[in-house]
Amino acid sequence: MCPRNRSAMRLALLIAAATVVAAQDSPPKQTKQIPFPGAVRPNAAPPAGPSGPVPRMPDGKPDLSGIWNGQRALPGQEEPAMLPWAAALTKQRTENYSADDPEARCIPAGVPRSTPYHHQIVQTPNLVLILVEGNIHTFRQIFLDRKEHLKNPEPLWYGDSIGHWEGDTLVVDTTGFNDQFWFDMAGHPHTTQLRVVERYRRRDFGNLEVQVTIDDPGAYSKPWVSNRVSTIETGIEMSEYVCNENNSDVLHLVGK
Repeated sequence: MCPRNRSAMRLALLIAAATVVAAQDSPPKQTKQIPFPGAVRPNAAPPAGPSGPVPRMPDGKPDLSGIWNGQRALPGQEEPAMLPWAAALTKQRTENYSADDPEARCIPAGVPRSTPYHHQIVQTPNLVLILVEGNIHTFRQIFLDRKEHLKNPEPLWYGDSIGHWEGDTLVVDTTGFNDQFWFDMAGHPHTTQLRVVERYRRRDFGNLEVQVTIDDPGAYSKPWVSNRVSTIETGIEMSEYVCNENNSDVLHLVGK
């Protein structure tokens, strides 16, 4: 080998060695961490709906009827006090990027998860219907003329709901749930001991306050409360949405 070639090879080796040392000394490249679904908490409330007088039924009760924009952002909400098994399962579901979320597979969202979608309330003196646009385009029935829950019902996705008025607030008591749906994208679970109490108050024309108390001693050490405000929608009608028609979500739910 001629001296010129040996010199070129020696130079190339020195450059390669310097490159390796520089790579070892330089900090590792940071990759962007994608937040887990449900792990990011909102910090701002949505804009308020229009003001104005509360519509009334002929009997003087507030009329909750209308199409309502469900509020997904729930700023200021506290984490529920979970039992160890529920906390571990929620952590597992969240860190798996909600890949097993039953709602993404067009399974009913249960109560109260269904209401963040657009929903329409149809109110009569003895029955209140909640028509849900999202997921499987389904409905809930709230019976105002019944004082007791059904005896030994089959476990239900939306439970058995009975309601009564406390002043201008509609109080809805629901039991008889199955244990299949998630409360949210984070994957908070529940058992068949679940009882949900919702309080609906139309504070003015365009804003519906909804307080939800979740009581499930099988999964939580104490009841937990969430508060949301739904706003009236006057520019659209409910549309048909069938989740399991051409559902492409499942192909992308691969977890981590």
